[in-house]
Amino acid sequence: MTIYSRIVGTGSYLPAKVLTNRDLERMVDTTDEWVFTRTGIRQRHVAAEGENASDLALSASRRAIEAAGIGPQNIGLIVVATTTPDMVFPSTACILQAKLGIKGCPAFDMQAVCSGFVYGLGAASQFMGTGQYKYALVVGTEVYSRILDWQDRSTCVLFGDGAGAVVLKQDSAPGIMSCHLHADGSYAGMLSVPGTVSGGKISGRPLLQMEGSTVFKFAVKVLEEVAEEALAANHLRKSNIDWLIPHQANIRIIKATARRLGLSMEKVVTTVDRHANTSAASIPLALDEAVRDGRIRSGQHVLLEGVGGGFTWGSVLIKW
Repeated sequence: MTIYSRIVGTGSYLPAKVLTNRDLERMVDTTDEWVFTRTGIRQRHVAAEGENASDLALSASRRAIEAAGIGPQNIGLIVVATTTPDMVFPSTACILQAKLGIKGCPAFDMQAVCSGFVYGLGAASQFMGTGQYKYALVVGTEVYSRILDWQDRSTCVLFGDGAGAVVLKQDSAPGIMSCHLHADGSYAGMLSVPGTVSGGKISGRPLLQMEGSTVFKFAVKVLEEVAEEALAANHLRKSNIDWLIPHQANIRIIKATARRLGLSMEKVVTTVDRHANTSAASIPLALDEAVRDGRIRSGQHVLLEGVGGGFTWGSVLIKW
């Protein structure tokens, strides 16, 4: 018998501090109008000093576990997607596991930048298919505020901090219908944080750098392609998509993707105006919001898709 997995709980967390575009006007040469017109962003959340990726993940995970109606001890697998881990090692997943009071189950980090949650969900669903795990926890958590050059107006206005989580449960019918993951490392230099630690010293520049126009063009192209791939694999039409939840990088990318798929923006979940780009956390944050406000309902088709540094990109088609 084929074993599938289904999302049975969602959760999210945003740091208390809100940084608006007006606030940024006092920090860097930019304006609220400039940022909003080009990105659709009005504000972002910023983690407090000492608040790490595992702390954000813990709050989001607890909410997802509570929504699933289980306890932390029921979790059999933990996958954490993050680009901003607490430390070099151990993994943020292991640190989260300890904070949840869980012992023994496998826990590992997934590094695919803004596609991280889609990659993590794909990996977890494959593990679930072995029948070894009844419940899995998949988390996207980021503190991008720590890797930004706050004097670079082309990048610092784009990102924010946050975490989102889901609990997967074994099921006899497909909830996660299919996952489609891709990468092309030849674009590695287009979006990166090239700094490293060697001999106790930082080598290179440990801050985000991006070729915006290249990223934009590539994102619009592959997001359409990977959505089409998911639909074709499941013999569905574009009209069968009830909700599109794309990576929340830029409203212009989101609108261009929706237009290419022939979808009204009324079918697209957007949080970029309030959250900015939270990388691996952006999709689960948006998913949790749409689940909790009742937009996503049983029987609907939900398409998740992301693209990020690497380049990496992918989609997950879900029957809710």
